[in-house]
Amino acid sequence: MAEPASDRGPLETLGLAGIGAVALVTKHADELASEIASRLGVEADEVRTVITDVLGSWSREAGRLGETGGSMAARAVSELGTASRETVDDLALRVAQLEHRLRLLERQ
Repeated sequence: MAEPASDRGPLETLGLAGIGAVALVTKHADELASEIASRLGVEADEVRTVITDVLGSWSREAGRLGETGGSMAARAVSELGTASRETVDDLALRVAQLEHRLRLLERQ
């Protein structure tokens, strides 16, 4: 399941937007190559090769940005000494379990 956009950082959002743009352009790459080739008077296969190279580069860069953004965010959280939502939820569950056990002991 995808995370809500509000849970994503700006770099992750940018990375996902880049991947979406690459996917959209890839879908129409043949049409784009034919159009550019006819306007420039070159072979469509040459233009397709260039478009494929550019899209591959964009895709790699978008993936790298997403990874970098995640690692930068994790490092910032660690340096600030803040807990992740998962850690807080885990601790809340443990406290609830302890409270329940304490109530059971108090009844005895």
